Amino acid sequence: MSNGRMIVIGEKESFIVRVLISKAQDAGVGCEFVPCVIDDIAKKIEGTSLITLYMDDDSMPHEDVLHFLTDKMSELELKMIIIGEQRDIQKVESHIQKEFIYTTFARPVDNARYIDTVTDFIKKASSGEFKKSILVVDDDPSYLGLVREWLKDTYKVFMVNSGLQAIKWLGKNTVDLILLDHEMPVTSGPQVLEMLRSDEETRNIPVMFLTGKSDKESVMKVVALKPEGYFLKTIQKEELLENLKEFFIMHK
Repeated sequence: MSNGRMIVIGEKESFIVRVLISKAQDAGVGCEFVPCVIDDIAKKIEGTSLITLYMDDDSMPHEDVLHFLTDKMSELELKMIIIGEQRDIQKVESHIQKEFIYTTFARPVDNARYIDTVTDFIKKASSGEFKKSILVVDDDPSYLGLVREWLKDTYKVFMVNSGLQAIKWLGKNTVDLILLDHEMPVTSGPQVLEMLRSDEETRNIPVMFLTGKSDKESVMKVVALKPEGYFLKTIQKEELLENLKEFFIMHK
């Protein structure tokens, strides 16, 4: 997700749209108009963190456009502000999942409140508030540091170096995913998973094992524990990031 850029999508670049874009730019937000056409949107949506969908009278986007936007927001982890008549807003909400809609504004737009909302979103995005969170559990401090370096630009990363520390940390916090070392002294990965699954507060947190053993027997033992997945510790940065991205897309 890019942190400071927005596109305003609409049927035409009306006077009101130009005013909104100008005020956003004055507030320090990179912003431009994009016609409500799939090809045009596809050219501009990369590097964007926020979309404003502006609907004039009788300018409800085609379903194909809404489906495309939904797919791209899921892929790129974007949010949308919807502006329009209440009936049109409701129609869009029936096509786009709630999690992608940051907020809505009925026309006529309160310009000051809209700009405050946009700048507040950009501030939160810049601070990483909308990033998925991952807890990495491993007794090897060097490997913990390596994985953190790989993930920190894309995710909020937390680290603990033992299974018991993980249980204690999760008693006060939660995350979107746990990357759990399979082979740890004192409290092993499988024991940690068993404790997590037996607790109402943590049983639904997805867990993926990290393992240094790639032989078939070892892998089958890991899979038998029914985690959400596993990674060999020989995995490289780009492959890990791609696999995590696919995981979060599939588990919206």
